[in-house]
This record gives sequence, C-alpha cells and structure tokens, in this order.
Amino acid sequence: MGAESATHTAPRSGGTGNGEAGGRAGQVLSGLAVALGLVLFLAGFGWGAVAYRPYTVPTRSMSPTIEAGDRVLAQRVDGDEIRRGDVVVFKDATWANAPMVKRVVAVGGDTVACCSQGRLTVNGKEIDEPYLPEGEAAESIAFPTVTVPEDRLFLLGDERAGSLDSTAHLQDAASGTVARSAVDGRVDAVVWPMDGLLPRPTGFEALGAELSEPGPFRMLVGMIAGGAVLVMVGAAYGPIAKRVGGARGRRTVGAGAG
Repeated sequence: MGAESATHTAPRSGGTGNGEAGGRAGQVLSGLAVALGLVLFLAGFGWGAVAYRPYTVPTRSMSPTIEAGDRVLAQRVDGDEIRRGDVVVFKDATWANAPMVKRVVAVGGDTVACCSQGRLTVNGKEIDEPYLPEGEAAESIAFPTVTVPEDRLFLLGDERAGSLDSTAHLQDAASGTVARSAVDGRVDAVVWPMDGLLPRPTGFEALGAELSEPGPFRMLVGMIAGGAVLVMVGAAYGPIAKRVGGARGRRTVGAGAG
C-alpha cells in the first residue's frame, strides 16, 4: 500500500511544477502588457500635447457645433494650411486681441456675400451649411459682396445672429478679414463633452477645392484607450491567477483527501 501511495503522489508533484512554469510565463506576459500599455498611454498623451492645444469656448457663437463651455482641441497648424470650412482659433488686435473661435468661409481671392435663396455665396456659388442652427434664417446676417485680400480669411460664427465675426468688422480697412498668420490652430474635436471630431464641412466642396483632413485625433484616442486596456489587463493578471491557482489547489487537496 505504501508503494502504491508513492506511485500516485509523483504525478501530482509533476503537475504542480508545470503550473508554476505556466504561472511564470503568465507573469512575464502580464509585465510586457503593462509596459507596452504604459508606452502607448504616455506616447498618446505626449503626442497630443505636441499636436494640439486645448481651449474652452466661452460663448455660443459657434452653436450648435460648439456650445458655450465646451472644451476643444485645436491642431497646431500653419495659417497657410487653413482651407474653407475650417473652424479655427485666432487672435487679432482689432477683435479684442483674445483667442476667438470662428469658421473660415472664404480665403484670399474669394468673393463672399449673403444671401442668395437664404444661403451664403462664395465665388457666386451657394454653400450648403448643415452645421447652422436648425431653422435659422441666413438673411439675418445679410452683407454685401466682399473680396477677400490675399493671405487673409473671412470668418463667421455658426450662430450667425449672435456672433461678432467678420460681419461686425466690415468697416475696417481689411473689410472684416483676418490674416492667415493670426491663426493659432484648427479645431479638430470637442473633447468635453465627448462629442468627438467636428463634422466635415462638405458644402464647400462645391467650390472645387479639397477640404482639410482631420489631424491625428482618432489615432491618439486609440493609443490612449488601447494603452489603458493593456495596463488594466496586465495588472489584473496577478490577482486573477492567484485566485484561480488557490481554487485549483483546494480542489487538488480535496481530491487527495478523498
């Protein structure tokens, strides 16, 4: 009987050793997951800090695209990269010399006016603007034709009736336009509340020019979210493995006792 007992004990010992080897491999993998997750998480935030500037919009002049109090991310771009339809952050001495957020509706060389059939016209073409507040009458901001000087921009708020934009500065020497060099960034997304990327202003495609492409916002979100998941999964491995191992140990002891 003693020899028979010794024969049955040996496999249990071998099985436990294999479990320890598997546990060590799991610990290595969990450590790698945590390390990779931290790299992705921190790299995403680091890249975001380089690529974007955060701003809080204090007014409803860009409603409903951006509401008062919304937190936005503006990609750091050169003014020469700005195109029609872009929502930009800029600073101009004649516009209170404080950061302002408006939409570019015309660029150097364009003619812009309002309104034709209730729509903004650029270079004689009516522009479809689905981002305007529902039911808003474009005639409320009617203005005569303006020819935008080279290297300058004509800007409007999406809430046309309550926006102090280029229409409020038409009597200035530059006919309400702003220099491209005054642009600090192009707004890509609303991050609080988490509305995400701004809708593309497809109405300006009627003018035959390409729209701006969104920045790396989606990739940054993917890196940060993926990194967070890897860190959580890797960190959870230890407690889970310990609990599973303890449960197996109790079952083994119970089986041996039987």
